[in-house]
Amino acid sequence: MHQPLNLPLAQSAVDRDNPSRTNPQLLTELWANDMVRVLVLFEGKTLLQGSADHPQPRLKLLPPAILNSLEARQGILVDAYLGLTTENHGQEAAGTKILLSVIDRAVANQLEPNPDAWHGLRKTGAGLSARDAGLYAEALALANWHETHKFCPRCGQPTVVQLAGWVRKCKADEHQVFPRTDPAIIVSVVDSEDRILLGSQGVWEDNRWSILAGFVEPGESLAAAVLREVFEESGVRVIEPEFLGSQAWPFPYSLMVGFTARVDPAHEADELVPDGEEIEKLRWFSREDITRERQELLLPGKLSIAGALIERWYGGPLGS
Repeated sequence: MHQPLNLPLAQSAVDRDNPSRTNPQLLTELWANDMVRVLVLFEGKTLLQGSADHPQPRLKLLPPAILNSLEARQGILVDAYLGLTTENHGQEAAGTKILLSVIDRAVANQLEPNPDAWHGLRKTGAGLSARDAGLYAEALALANWHETHKFCPRCGQPTVVQLAGWVRKCKADEHQVFPRTDPAIIVSVVDSEDRILLGSQGVWEDNRWSILAGFVEPGESLAAAVLREVFEESGVRVIEPEFLGSQAWPFPYSLMVGFTARVDPAHEADELVPDGEEIEKLRWFSREDITRERQELLLPGKLSIAGALIERWYGGPLGS
């Protein structure tokens, strides 16, 4: 019996509190509330309590007064209501309401001028608590969506933020644009010898490998996307895709849906054919191969669902 996947960005201890977003004065009220806390993002990075090398780093959430007192208040590019926490966490009690504040360089320099003090989700996400992992993933995906939807997709006119940061509305035709999530499948392909198929992209180092993945196309089911993507990227026909788990991947705003699948016995002898665009190299790895070459191989880290899927097949931690 396989253990459930350990997916850091599938955690959450936040009630997104959707009904409160309809209050047109919500953000004004929250900015005036000393009990609220603010998660700041600058170029996708945020601040931590203490060292990023701590086994369990914590987000540094700020009282609104700190940002309200900054001279460059106009440097807050987007703010939004992320919801309220559902468990006690340090000094923040359950029920604490959390704001997102996307800030420019001037504000970031006032808050923390040392660029090394700003940390990205890829570096710290695997050690965050359920509350902090959920908050960071939600905030980053929402911020990335705002960055790419400043203009109406119908007429090209500017959009303005509404519903506490969860809608953008066209100034010209009042068309509403809602946050989007791009689903992508990711799959551990296993053959009759229980070997796993790993691929390497041309832009990667020679010894970096991962499992195959790709976006779901319009009108396509998740299972159909597994069959199509694996064949397109490797020339391998697979059967029986089995869903194993999913997690947010806010780069920029994706949802990674994890599967495993078996090589179709009727095509077991088919040659591996990298597509030459996404994938440059393909190789079947046995567990013995991984064990023997582990010090040289660059495999996905603990934050990604790819790492969890490979570890599930391998039967234990990879130490990547």
